[in-house]
Amino acid sequence: MSPRQITVLGECVADAFTGPASASYELALRVLPGGGPANTAVALARLGTPARFLARLSGDVFGRLFRAHLEASGVDLSSAVAAAEPSTLAVAELDAEGQAAFSFHAQATADWQWTAEELAGVDLSETGCVHTGSLALVREPGAAVVEDFLAAAAPRATISIDPNVRPLLVGPEVYRARLARWCDLADVLRLSEDDLELLLPGTPPEQACDIWHAAGARLVVITRGADGALASLDGERLQVPAVATRVVDTVGAGDSFTAGLLHHLGARGLLGGRLKEIRLDDVAEACRFATRVAALTCSVAGPNPPWQSEPAQLAAAGRA
Repeated sequence: MSPRQITVLGECVADAFTGPASASYELALRVLPGGGPANTAVALARLGTPARFLARLSGDVFGRLFRAHLEASGVDLSSAVAAAEPSTLAVAELDAEGQAAFSFHAQATADWQWTAEELAGVDLSETGCVHTGSLALVREPGAAVVEDFLAAAAPRATISIDPNVRPLLVGPEVYRARLARWCDLADVLRLSEDDLELLLPGTPPEQACDIWHAAGARLVVITRGADGALASLDGERLQVPAVATRVVDTVGAGDSFTAGLLHHLGARGLLGGRLKEIRLDDVAEACRFATRVAALTCSVAGPNPPWQSEPAQLAAAGRA
């Protein structure tokens, strides 16, 4: 079965990674296209799901880089907005484990300026799932517009949300205040254990899943890095182990997991509504596939998700 289109809405960020320079008073930066929603759209397209990205792309040097990267990965940009504002820049410093600490340059940039008119004409007739999250859902003035778009899309498409909390730009209290509303809209809620600690400090993952189920989300998946993932479908739970890999960095791993999860569910015809046909076995298979996609992303530098053949190759290697 060919998967239906997944429409991703959100930001595309220039991820600048620090590196050695030729002099002590210089700073060398390697710039890669990033941003949670953009990473997810790229990963979906590379895995073989028709992926459309609703973004506001600047005409600056970073915006041109974004367009080239997205189009080369097969992402549909036909509904992207050509924005006059500059692109968002994130400077990343990696620790010894490949974890990134970001500083953001995001004031009045293109990603957050959505208007109702820009999204009013988006055709969702071919879309089985709408995915969004991260800063697009909390950065004003566009956040409320994005929420309204999700509410309008919910009767006809599965809704997937990844909060992807970024406390350096928006306080966790803003996410907390809106999370119940997002759960009411969402069929799928995917977040990291770091997000969990920021949103519900000190709350056990199983209890958090129950809180979010009560607010409306049917499928909650919490990714836990090297400890794999916890998935909860209406309170039925399972643990999926991580796939061992040589970690270069973890940038974009969560976004790739989300893409792997949605791709696998979509390829089996399970997206397009309120997940009424989904079973826990379906979730387990999708999460196992998603962990392979995330592992491949961790094995290379930056948010560079794998292409369609690579997760299968990794699975085959694991069985050998």
